[in-house]
Amino acid sequence: MMMPPRGRNGRLPRRPCPAVRGDEPTTNLAPGTTAGSVTTDSSEQDWEHWADQIDSLVETPGQRAEMSSDLLDAVVKVYCLHSEPNFSLPWQRARQYSSFSTGFVIDSPNGASGGGERWLLTNAHSVQYHTQVKVKKRGDDRKYVAKVLCTCREGDMALLTVEDDAFWNGVVPLKFGPLPRLQDDAVVVGYPIGGDTISVTSGVVSRIEVTSYVHGSRELLGIQIDAAINSGNSGGPVFDREGRCCGIAFQSYDADAAENIGWIIPTPVVAHFLAEYARTKEFPGFPVLGVYFQRLESEALRAKHGLAKDHKGIMIRAIEPTSCSHGVLREGDVLLEFEGTEIACDGTIPFRKGERIAFGHLISQKFIGDTATVTVLRGGEKLDVSLTLGGVTRVVPLGMDVDNPPYLVVGGLVFTVVTVLYLRSEFGEDFERNSPVRLLNTMYSMAETEDRQVVVLSQILASDATTGYEPDDFYNLRVHSFNGQKVENLAALADMVEECLGGLGPGEGEGEYVEFEVGEHYKELIVLEKSKVAKATKDIMQQHSIPHAMKR
Repeated sequence: MMMPPRGRNGRLPRRPCPAVRGDEPTTNLAPGTTAGSVTTDSSEQDWEHWADQIDSLVETPGQRAEMSSDLLDAVVKVYCLHSEPNFSLPWQRARQYSSFSTGFVIDSPNGASGGGERWLLTNAHSVQYHTQVKVKKRGDDRKYVAKVLCTCREGDMALLTVEDDAFWNGVVPLKFGPLPRLQDDAVVVGYPIGGDTISVTSGVVSRIEVTSYVHGSRELLGIQIDAAINSGNSGGPVFDREGRCCGIAFQSYDADAAENIGWIIPTPVVAHFLAEYARTKEFPGFPVLGVYFQRLESEALRAKHGLAKDHKGIMIRAIEPTSCSHGVLREGDVLLEFEGTEIACDGTIPFRKGERIAFGHLISQKFIGDTATVTVLRGGEKLDVSLTLGGVTRVVPLGMDVDNPPYLVVGGLVFTVVTVLYLRSEFGEDFERNSPVRLLNTMYSMAETEDRQVVVLSQILASDATTGYEPDDFYNLRVHSFNGQKVENLAALADMVEECLGGLGPGEGEGEYVEFEVGEHYKELIVLEKSKVAKATKDIMQQHSIPHAMKR
């Protein structure tokens, strides 16, 4: 998290507002007096008058009451120490850094009265790769150590608890409200950048639709509001006019791209996460159909596939091999309905009066393992088929599901797997422009099996075994085969190497060499002498402080 420069006291640099300048200087004096007639006695009286009011002006009888104290007291400041993996050197961690964000106490059926867990909610990105999490209540000077119970990366949510009973004294959990409507009030409460105390900003609900969750790279139901959401607001509650929590602040547009556009996670998405955790004590994700579709808004396209004018639907063009639709749905099927809800030719469904929304919302409301019925048009005939909903394996995953990236070191050759975070580490934030084309293309390919990975030769560390292979020529190259056998994933490569070399020892396998086929535009061979690999691996591990030759 990039933070603006701070002064010595840790606050943002500020400057005083300039005075408004008129044509001539003026002096505020009592009527009938001149500058020379002001006496010491009157100055003393003025001083006493204003000094006596300093305390009383903080809160006066009849002053408008602030937002309910119970609501504000349930909002906490979250302090997190992060230690991110180093994807370029996967046996290391990046330098530890700190961040702050917001969280809030929520009710749980088995909370304090039931002897179960007591919960706090915040964003997943607020506590990702955490080494320690602390929370501080409003008006308190003590930080309490918090424990992360579960994270929902796709929905950017994290569930915390505090084991110290003193933390929960006097805290009233927040209640969830229904999904708001357009122009409903939205009050954001949290600890954004710019100060240390709680902050309240207000606006209205300006849009409700399926939107992209930046942290999880998934599209789910989201609410757009025009209240200010800044760094530090992440994970804070958003209240409706009844004082109910209607969502969680989690992302906003950059000021350069748009103004006053922030997004909150709505309560139906939050409830989905909490329900799954309550049942399984983990969160496996939101289900997907795993199909790629084309809109059927062209009359010619509709006629070609036998759709009558009153028929609506979308055409399936590809199916993920690891999805629940594989073997059930077919390419060319026209998806007409999901669980009895008609899908329009533009891929939307009715939502509320005057609103339509992407049909993926229907699927995300289900749980993994649920059964759903879909109606398709196949060969001019309507069919009802049943699907057991699940997830999909990505060839190039986001990479946040593991704390430590896997790797394999063989005689100075360093192998790892391609993830989005690996590409970002190697090629920067604009990795989609800077990455090698053939390597980048794997992001958009479909996994044939659930254990499919893209293995790369990340780099070559100089050793006796790798002499003749220049490190500047061999890096970020996809691994195609080992000794003529196709490499499907890193674990399979490690097993083949171990079998060939006898656990990275002298080995009793056939031949005196091991051969790796790597490359992008054309394939190159890297051949190592078996007799040198074991010693070179040991020397490399010692020289570069690598704890293990293999991390699965």
